[in-house]
Amino acid sequence: MLNIDRLEKSFGVVTALDRCSLEVKSGQMLGLLGPNGAGKTTLMRGVFGLIRPDAGEITWHGTPIDAATRRRFGYMPEERGLYPKLEVRWQLIYLGRLHGMSDHDAGDAADRWLAEFLLSDRATSRVNELSHGNQQRVQLIAALIHEPELVILDEPFAGLDPIASEFMAGVLADLASRGTAILFSSHQLDVVEDLCREVVIMHRGRVVLEGAIDELRAASPVRYVEATGENTSWVAGLPGSEVVHRGSGRARVRLGHGAGLEAVAGVLSGAGITRFVYEPPPLSEVFRDVATS
Repeated sequence: MLNIDRLEKSFGVVTALDRCSLEVKSGQMLGLLGPNGAGKTTLMRGVFGLIRPDAGEITWHGTPIDAATRRRFGYMPEERGLYPKLEVRWQLIYLGRLHGMSDHDAGDAADRWLAEFLLSDRATSRVNELSHGNQQRVQLIAALIHEPELVILDEPFAGLDPIASEFMAGVLADLASRGTAILFSSHQLDVVEDLCREVVIMHRGRVVLEGAIDELRAASPVRYVEATGENTSWVAGLPGSEVVHRGSGRARVRLGHGAGLEAVAGVLSGAGITRFVYEPPPLSEVFRDVATS
């Protein structure tokens, strides 16, 4: 388990981390959310010794992290961390060796991962000859080639098309199912909601919200109703509510104060409704409320 306990870091007058604490367990995929400048990247860099915290402690299974421990971790930075003019396979082998692998084992792992990511035909290509999506895949292979116990990914889905995002999400879900601890940041909250059961939300260097996504959504006082039927005239029976979408017999409404499930059911009764959903806000709205407070 990765434990980050009351981490602090300032750069001059700017406080990047303010007593931040979080845990990532083996087999867990934890989403790290926050607006730009919230401190997410600084926190990740602290795990790898790329910045020295002013205070606090970072441990792995209860033990302070040293260089030997970090070799068992994988890191995918937001900025491209590859050598653009070097061949893909050679570079992956080199990076594997930095993690203590032999030439033979690193070569086998590189070939296996390149095949898994459908990149075998680009093994001898230079990194700068690849598309952005394929560079992202190579960057992820570089973080995984040595079968790390902990993987930390900074915006791994940035710039990927839906097919590539789905593929990468599947790889991460498989790793977590095999016991790898995964911490990743992303601004694509729909991906986070699909992949993670739990999230940590940072703002201005502090952890301001954490827990299971379902519980964080349920804790919000906001509710939505979406109904499908013969028409959308029922919307008028919910004064103070905000219509999010309306058309073709379907409407989605952000309910006003006091419009609970009982009131909604009363309005929809006899309105020719064939289906309705009463639900809390999506993760994106929970995030927005925290990030703008």
